[in-house]
Amino acid sequence: MAKGFIFLLTISNKMHTIKHTHPILLLGGHMSTSGGFANAISRGESIGCTAIQIFVKSNRQWYAKPITDQEATAFKDAWQQSQIKNVIAHAAYLINIGSPNKDAHAKSLEALSVELDRCEQLGIPSLVLHPGSRLDTAPEQCYKTIAQGLDEVISNYAGKTQILLENMAGQGSNVGNSFEALAEIYHHVHHKRRVGFCLDTCHAFVAGYDLSSAEGYTKTWNEFDAILGIENLKAIHINDSKKGLGSKADRHEHIGHGKIGSLGFKLLFNDPRFFDIPKVLETPKEGDGLKEDAQNMQTIVGLLDAPNKKLVQGTPLERYIELP
Repeated sequence: MAKGFIFLLTISNKMHTIKHTHPILLLGGHMSTSGGFANAISRGESIGCTAIQIFVKSNRQWYAKPITDQEATAFKDAWQQSQIKNVIAHAAYLINIGSPNKDAHAKSLEALSVELDRCEQLGIPSLVLHPGSRLDTAPEQCYKTIAQGLDEVISNYAGKTQILLENMAGQGSNVGNSFEALAEIYHHVHHKRRVGFCLDTCHAFVAGYDLSSAEGYTKTWNEFDAILGIENLKAIHINDSKKGLGSKADRHEHIGHGKIGSLGFKLLFNDPRFFDIPKVLETPKEGDGLKEDAQNMQTIVGLLDAPNKKLVQGTPLERYIELP
């Protein structure tokens, strides 16, 4: 058990609930499940993650081989025995529940249902979803189609996993690049308690939300809170941006090496509102990406103010505190 912290891990309805006496820094990367879901836990542990993200099936294929009870048990056992406190899943990129094409829409709803069931099997409490693409329809119609799709899927799902709508960069006909657009979708959803939000820092920046300055940072989060509610934020994707403010170009960069820069991430990681929210890297990788994730985690821990170093002391992230 980590010195100075008390962790109580319980499993209720197959979901992991973490309680601790003090906040810790929930930080990690997107881990590969190659060779088995449990391997994602060991990969995350190898670089000191306290939170990770995974795909519960191939992110670029419709088909998914069923998860066996043995695979699910191995994953949950590995997670429970690790110091990883939070796991989130990301839905396949093929899913577009906003599609005006009836066949594509139906196929997307079925795929989303399958992913929720797989999350339930693995005990994962949150599934991040790209809202969708409107193609040749009006944005307002797409918002309603997405909301109706979410309600249909949730109504037929007996599990506990929450769907987190992710803000988008604004490329092409993708919807959800503004807080107002996400709010429109949320407004039409009946099962609101089953839907939350995941903010991607790169997407927000290229969509026009200036996270690179103190003034812009404050303005962005004030708008988020007023429009979507900070209490509905359940995950953050931590990515710098290769492209400039408002460019709508979704090109992720390593932390501090892009147009957002170190200040924006220093403000974010020292903001007490987000200490208990899982923050996951989706920065450029080579191979398994563990080396790059570790380098970015080192950068992030280095951005913590002295009083906030306690967030990593006694946790696996302590390895990234530079010695005097």
